[in-house]
Amino acid sequence: MINAQDIRDRFAALRAKGMRHKDAAAAMGLSEGAAVAAHMDTHDKALRATRLHGPWVELLQALELCGPVLALTRNETTVHEKTGVYEKVSGSDAMGLALGEAIDLRLFFSRWHAGFAVSEAAANPGVLPSLSLQFFNAQGVAVHKIFVRDATDRDAFQSVIDSFTAPDEPVVFAAPEDKAVPREDSVIDTAGLAEAWRGMQDTHEFFGLLNKFGVERQQSFRLTEGEFTQRAELSAISGLLNEAAFDGTPIMVFVGSPGCIQIHSGPVVRIEPMEMKGHGENATPMRWLNVLDPGFNLHMREDRIASVWIVEKPTSDGVVTSVEAFDQQGELMAMFFGARKPGMPEREEWRRIVRELPRLQLATEAP
Repeated sequence: MINAQDIRDRFAALRAKGMRHKDAAAAMGLSEGAAVAAHMDTHDKALRATRLHGPWVELLQALELCGPVLALTRNETTVHEKTGVYEKVSGSDAMGLALGEAIDLRLFFSRWHAGFAVSEAAANPGVLPSLSLQFFNAQGVAVHKIFVRDATDRDAFQSVIDSFTAPDEPVVFAAPEDKAVPREDSVIDTAGLAEAWRGMQDTHEFFGLLNKFGVERQQSFRLTEGEFTQRAELSAISGLLNEAAFDGTPIMVFVGSPGCIQIHSGPVVRIEPMEMKGHGENATPMRWLNVLDPGFNLHMREDRIASVWIVEKPTSDGVVTSVEAFDQQGELMAMFFGARKPGMPEREEWRRIVRELPRLQLATEAP
């Protein structure tokens, strides 16, 4: 077992090579949460961690006085960053919401295992240290992070940290969980699934529908393909972002972690593909699809997109259409919708963008 000092030494060396926290931890065979937790107590490294306590909803509510901060939620392939104020935060120990003008979150606090205030000194002595709050699930996977920005009231931010500081007791993280294996198609009530899908009145009913029929998300798309869903070319994500940027159509971009879903609502403007060299001698280049706008950044591993689905859900306001991207492990990378308010029909501009996306043929169709 690696002791804390060894973790700190190796982590600092990997950071000096330009590795992100998550990648540096993975290179050591650790979860990111375990790597951060090793930086508690007194030491001489650039990164320092202070353990925090909840209730997490109260901590997030206290952030409103700090002014604009950067909220970051990510999964294995996609990073979603929004700059704004934590407003209209509500919830319980299990679940919560943030419904601010910019920071729009669905929070699953029951999956938040540990939180830390993290300070990391910059290589340039004239630059203030990076200061953030970082939260992890029981397996040490980051569920949400909050970073100080130039417009942040750093004194107010430090006051929040002081108010929620916990004793620096060891934090124990569990081993990664095995991915659930979907049930066989043959045992799914496909007819019942389709009937329940036709009867939906709200998109929020969909999660309950999946649970009721014991069906995995992408499996449900496949079983109803041709009626409610259709496969799209892998280039569809790039296409919809560029088209939305070109004509100014406001969209919604959802990215989820194990404990949070973060949402952008509004236009996108600057769409930038980028190729980066991977770490290690035999690493393949990483192709990123980026949105680089003031207040909103999206970073998506375009080379990891394995499938894209166009999905229609009936609601009391008419059909609502999403475009959903999945990686090679079947994990949801991101979801895209046309921006709309409850009670309003879907925008025709969004429907036009979706109609023009390149489709794949049904598996049963002749070439």
